[in-house]
Amino acid sequence: MANTLPLNAIRAFEVAARTGSFVQAGTELGVTAAAVSQQVKALEEHLGKRLFLRQGNRITLTDAGRAIYPRIELALTDLAAVVEELHEGRNRARLVVSVLPSVAELWLAPALAGFHAGGVEIRVEEDPVVFARDGVDLRITYGGHYYPDHEVERLFRDRIVAVAAPGLAVSQGSLDTAPDGNFIHTDWGPAYATQPTWAAWFAEKKSARRPDPQAGLRVDRTGLAAAAARAGLGAALVPERIAGADLAAGRLVMAEPDGLAMSWDYVMVWPKALDRRPLLRALVTHLRAAALSFP
Repeated sequence: MANTLPLNAIRAFEVAARTGSFVQAGTELGVTAAAVSQQVKALEEHLGKRLFLRQGNRITLTDAGRAIYPRIELALTDLAAVVEELHEGRNRARLVVSVLPSVAELWLAPALAGFHAGGVEIRVEEDPVVFARDGVDLRITYGGHYYPDHEVERLFRDRIVAVAAPGLAVSQGSLDTAPDGNFIHTDWGPAYATQPTWAAWFAEKKSARRPDPQAGLRVDRTGLAAAAARAGLGAALVPERIAGADLAAGRLVMAEPDGLAMSWDYVMVWPKALDRRPLLRALVTHLRAAALSFP
């Protein structure tokens, strides 16, 4: 029995690697931190490799741990998919789509037009998601760097445009002279270094203008920035395709024709094991077609 696959130990390693803590892993698994540590130690002995560096209460993945973690996470996702398919002798009917807030509010909802979404559940959440643990089938996000061992398909590369309500003065091409209070600022939080800023916008135009971020409205989501712009609270920087429905309907207009290139693609991500799910394939095909059109 020496070669029996230690599934409990593998699961303990995956959770500890993901959470970065034996204590948090124990909480998730419903056991003590010491029990998680013992399971990981058993796996290390089984593999003949050291997976974590233990420094007091801190753990850090070794090179061996970093090498096997993505494959183990993917394998557990595959196992979860198999269990779902075999449960009660049929496939799970519902398809869970996890999506960034701005994409859900401004792109996904219009993109679903014409798709029978009766078996789809949409969850709005930030990265990263764990497919097996969270029961997620498809992730729509900005950049695929959190998911190197999954299927990642490009939807589109967007650009940042300045938008405002049709009747607002800054929508008539006067951003260079608009008061600082007429600019809406978006801060995506500490996880992003590529968020749109008015400083970058004006620098791209070779302008020395730098609106004071403290003078205008500040929001933490693209959807809120677009909503504030629709309400006439100022000009906002938003991805053009994400705001495409508002632009097409005339609820927003571009203050200037120039755009600021974004750093990453918007992508669809899903575990390889789920490729055979008919509803997933149908939705991926539908969204692929939607991404080829505007908005």
